[in-house]
Amino acid sequence: MGRMRPENWHLTEDLDEFLARAGGFLHSRPALHTVPLTVTDALRRRGLHFLGPENPVFGILYGEDDDSGDGDGDGVGGGGGGGVGGGRAGSVRALLLHTPPFPVHVTALTAPEADALAARFAGVGHPVPGLCGPRGTAEAFAAAWQRRTGTAGTVAQHQRLYRLGELTSPEPAPEGRARLADGGDREVLARWYGEFHEAVGTRQGQDPAEWAEARLAHDGVTFWETVDGTPVSMAGTTPEIAGQVRIAPVYTPAELRGRGYAGAATAEASRAAREAGAAEILLFTDLANPTSNGLYQRIGYRPVADFAVWRFGGE
Repeated sequence: MGRMRPENWHLTEDLDEFLARAGGFLHSRPALHTVPLTVTDALRRRGLHFLGPENPVFGILYGEDDDSGDGDGDGVGGGGGGGVGGGRAGSVRALLLHTPPFPVHVTALTAPEADALAARFAGVGHPVPGLCGPRGTAEAFAAAWQRRTGTAGTVAQHQRLYRLGELTSPEPAPEGRARLADGGDREVLARWYGEFHEAVGTRQGQDPAEWAEARLAHDGVTFWETVDGTPVSMAGTTPEIAGQVRIAPVYTPAELRGRGYAGAATAEASRAAREAGAAEILLFTDLANPTSNGLYQRIGYRPVADFAVWRFGGE
């Protein structure tokens, strides 16, 4: 591979431009690109600011043999000078997505590509509160970011991406049944969304009521409920895009855990996604939680790749 310059990274706030130029690359590996696929799909359907008031930033890394990079080194922006030009689809090497205040999400990078990204962000003064990507990529960027800016990072979470193989329902199944959440469940959905983020120590991505409405709009939550109709666990699903659906979030209130509810809800949500035609059903786990990792493997999920989330500057 030739040298990699910061200018090879084209940054834009124009979602349509990004998808027009990078859509083929995103769809080429839908499992590994599940996060940018689902987030950009949501941004198109729900508006650019549903995750926060700041404009999202998108990035495309072009190969050195492509002369369509930002030759004048323009900063982040939607319509200023120094546009990408007519890059060849095959020259796209990697992508990024940043929806402030959340971490930057990047696809797989080599160490030189990660260094070029760090230099690009530093050069335009783009804040990087954190970064999520394949484990080696995230480590390479963290080292480059410290080298370029003097800002050290810390690992916030190690994640594993799983893909469903042969689905195996938990045995014995807990008492009760699965059902789709409906309009009468808005309050519990919103409350559990907040409780989920509090339990795992992550920032809420959306207003809980808005999240509940969005999930109800595509039948995106499966409950496990007791025989008297009381919900005891939920497994969410993202809308299908590029043939993939991701299970997220999975939540059981603390006082109801250890009874098999989460496994049953996840199995039924996975079954429904497969029956609806999804080619790949995916989920992420926190590798610090052996219980959930064991559970998902027992019902048929198999490892695909490891990711890491880094935080910078005390975020």
